[in-house]
Amino acid sequence: MSILSAINISYSIGDRQILKDATFRLLKGEHIGLVGANGEGKSTFINLLLGHLTVDSGTIEWAKHTKVGYLDQFTKLEKGKTIRDILKTAFDDFYKMEAEINDGYMKMAEITNDDEMNALLEEIGEMQAILDNSGFYLIDSKIEETARGLGLFEIGLDKDVSELSGGQRAKVLLTKLLLENPQILILDEPTNFLDVNHINWLKNYLLNFENAFILISHDTHFMNAVTNVIYAMDNTKLTRYTGNYDSFVEAFNMKKKQIEDAYNAQQKEIAKMEDFIARNKARVATRGMANSRQKQLDKMVLIDKGVEHKKANFIFRFSHPTGTLAFETENLVIGYDQALTKPINLAIKKGEKIAIVGINGVGKSTLVKTLLGIIKPFSGKAIMSPTVDLGYFEQEVKSDLITPFNYILDEFRTLNNGEIFAALSNSGVKRDLVDNPMMTLSGGEQAKVRMCKLTIKETNVIVLDEPTNHLDVASKESLHDAITNYPGNILLVCHEPEFYKDLVDRVINVEDFRL
Repeated sequence: MSILSAINISYSIGDRQILKDATFRLLKGEHIGLVGANGEGKSTFINLLLGHLTVDSGTIEWAKHTKVGYLDQFTKLEKGKTIRDILKTAFDDFYKMEAEINDGYMKMAEITNDDEMNALLEEIGEMQAILDNSGFYLIDSKIEETARGLGLFEIGLDKDVSELSGGQRAKVLLTKLLLENPQILILDEPTNFLDVNHINWLKNYLLNFENAFILISHDTHFMNAVTNVIYAMDNTKLTRYTGNYDSFVEAFNMKKKQIEDAYNAQQKEIAKMEDFIARNKARVATRGMANSRQKQLDKMVLIDKGVEHKKANFIFRFSHPTGTLAFETENLVIGYDQALTKPINLAIKKGEKIAIVGINGVGKSTLVKTLLGIIKPFSGKAIMSPTVDLGYFEQEVKSDLITPFNYILDEFRTLNNGEIFAALSNSGVKRDLVDNPMMTLSGGEQAKVRMCKLTIKETNVIVLDEPTNHLDVASKESLHDAITNYPGNILLVCHEPEFYKDLVDRVINVEDFRL
């Protein structure tokens, strides 16, 4: 049974075609992964399905009475509300029904007509059955179970949501969505702000999810584990592949090779025909054959092998070695109004590559910012060698109206236009995007622009705070190569062990220093 059908849909943003005559269907129980390069329009497609945007042509039809849950990380959370308050709103419909039942009992005292009384009792009974079957009276335990699985217990369910970090806020929204138990889940990069344990919990949840979902994720290991259908968004088309991510990659590469082989064979045939026509059209004896070949050539349906995506080629430029120690701490305690850790004593040697890990909210970014001198120590010392030439990729940077071109120019005034265009191109940023406001770019495209700065500056220490969050598969591979080949220090905050396990010399788990 088809829950969702999108037929021959087309959509453009200005002169840029996002989708052209694309078709998509979602069947009962399907676990769909939506994949594609950064900027292909995956999030735009989701917004079309949800009706937040209107297609230029084609139809999108949902089955009647379908309850859709969408992870929208831009939802506002009201100051003064606790995490528990927000999670309870997932059951608002049930609370309203409970209030209607109570109102019904109050009305009974005023009813004298038996038929009216029986009708009211029947209505109350139906609503009561819905609450009983839904597990309404176990809401508190449901909230605690899901909140524990996604790491909200470590934060505290009574914490005001206005005090949450971006990652903690995303966790609250994801937990609320799962508690709503919709018929259809739509998840756009749900693992970006989850640590390993909570990614595994979500993986198990989705594996046992009986209803259908659509998942966008660049975490291929996660997607491979939970999906059974892949839709690839490529060159304005959507192509359906049955199976998990590994099956898709195998089928996609085979199809790509077949198209390339057919394209190359056709180009050879065209070249032969054009050569024959050029040599024979002027001779009377062979003019007829030349004209015949020309007609064949004119009728030939040309194979379109598609537009090759601009791939990132990150290369970090090394300045000179640091001193013997790049960073050192002496009884360092990190925190803001209160301490987050016990005293930390670290010595990070010249050229070491280190992964900094731990659950969300434990202080990974705070530790990094304290080492860099951006945040003052709560107590103790954080010493950065004066020989450090720093490159820093922050996890959360607010996008604005500045263009990629001016974003680079503002920091590197000596570069000419051609050098800026070349640097952005090498970082995988398309030429037609360099004059668009950063806020109009996808998360992956913005990340590539920010990464571009690190490829221009000569450094000997690079700090990367969750750099893989929005990068597509090819860009993550390029970043992996860049880190591998960089002779300087790397401090990498990352929740993907598969990405960093063969990159780093050691792992620092901030949980080891928790109070």
